Amino acid sequence: MSILIVGGDRLGKIPDNLKSLGFTEIEHLSGRKIGHIAVDLPHEIDVVLVFTDFVSHGLAAKIKKDARKKGVRTIFARRSWAYIAKAWKGFING
Repeated sequence: MSILIVGGDRLGKIPDNLKSLGFTEIEHLSGRKIGHIAVDLPHEIDVVLVFTDFVSHGLAAKIKKDARKKGVRTIFARRSWAYIAKAWKGFING
């Protein structure tokens, strides 16, 4: 599976934790640059993880809209493994 992480400058151990969930391809977009709002989602992406505490409302809305168009599921969470794990459980159960 592949995942695009949007938000945050540093990811720490989050990529390692995502690998333990079965993600083999992990891409990261900090979302800090003004041009990031114009970036399109990669073609072969299974999940988008948006760090709500590191992106603007405009970028979050664009990612959500683009993901819906492409049929890609989106997870919104704070940049903390506890929040990500909780959102992931809701994601796989919902």
